[in-house]
Amino acid sequence: MPKLLDTINSPDDLKKLSINQLPLLASEIRRLIIDTVSKTGGHLAPSLGVVELTIAIHYVFDTPYDQVIWDVGHQSYTHKILTGRRDKFQTLRQYKGISGFPRREESKFDHFNTGHSSTSISAALGIAEAKKIKRKNSKIIAVIGDGSLMSGMALEGLNHTGDLNADLIIILNDNEMSISPTVGAFSSYLSRIITGYHYVKFRKEIKSFLKTIPGIGSSVYKFVRQAEESLKGLIMPGVFFEELGIRYIGPLQGHHFNHLIDNFRNIKNLSEPTLIHVLTTKGKGYEPAEKNPVLFHGTGPFNKETGEVLKNKLNRPSYTEIFTKTLLKLAKSDEKIIAITAGMSHGTGLFKFAAEFPHRFYDVGIAEQHAVTFAAGLAVEGLHPVVAIYSTFLQRAYDQIVHDV
Repeated sequence: MPKLLDTINSPDDLKKLSINQLPLLASEIRRLIIDTVSKTGGHLAPSLGVVELTIAIHYVFDTPYDQVIWDVGHQSYTHKILTGRRDKFQTLRQYKGISGFPRREESKFDHFNTGHSSTSISAALGIAEAKKIKRKNSKIIAVIGDGSLMSGMALEGLNHTGDLNADLIIILNDNEMSISPTVGAFSSYLSRIITGYHYVKFRKEIKSFLKTIPGIGSSVYKFVRQAEESLKGLIMPGVFFEELGIRYIGPLQGHHFNHLIDNFRNIKNLSEPTLIHVLTTKGKGYEPAEKNPVLFHGTGPFNKETGEVLKNKLNRPSYTEIFTKTLLKLAKSDEKIIAITAGMSHGTGLFKFAAEFPHRFYDVGIAEQHAVTFAAGLAVEGLHPVVAIYSTFLQRAYDQIVHDV
């Protein structure tokens, strides 16, 4: 029986489907991702979590004219499948195959090469401002998630976005419920109201009218604005973004097409910086990955029927295992040893240290610069901090190593 996915070679094909057909398409995409990654290895859980979100983006926006910038990039598998690389997807991360990350040389739909986290907002803002200078009206969408928003670079990008009042859409893929657990039909309904054309038009007209009233107009508008923010603060966790000058929408259920598509269509008509908070489940649709999203964040080949990760044929301990065992042994005899990681407690093996010495362990999140200088502060007080960061991510802290350490 022909698959719906076999008819999709571009976002133009996707737009020919009815919304009712999209859940079936999502199911077929998940099956393809699981089948492929079980053989090639890759970032399974993050990609499974954004299937509906990615479909909705390409369904509503006019890609590649509208440009999608993926943060980290390991969430882009569905994006690749929908943009002409379905037939090559089985070559994922293989020699002469397609990349596991967005790659400009690979497709016109990949607008920025991505490997590090927290770069999407800054890159998307630069692209958006370039479009403004060139007088082009395409929409720019940055998709950020997996803890990347806590990085200093992402916060710098948010700050500049609000200051420029840029025409930029930021989608926060919140797959750990780290900002708010609020979700449901009411939240989606309210978001549709406040992004709708009539509400936005009415809001602007009221603002203009009140400010024309001599003496009291500005005060009344300020009161109305405060009342609106108070209401939103009660039911939405978006005050932080609003204070930066970025309109906050959400939280939206990231696996409900009606929630996503209705709001995206409304937001497409806005011209102000907007952050859409979307709640998703990491590993969605594959039970082993949902139960253990850390293990399946980035995995080698595995048995797709059981979820068992295939072991190294050499059966030798990894560097990480040796490092973890050694550090635990040293820490038992030296109370000054402190372990620090930057959002990679499992990848570096330090989760075992955290379990045994919780008061001597720090996970600072995706903030490599802070991790290194924080360690320097501990060291000047006579402690022995050990900072465990992947070498490719430690590049971000060279200045701190040279200057502060």
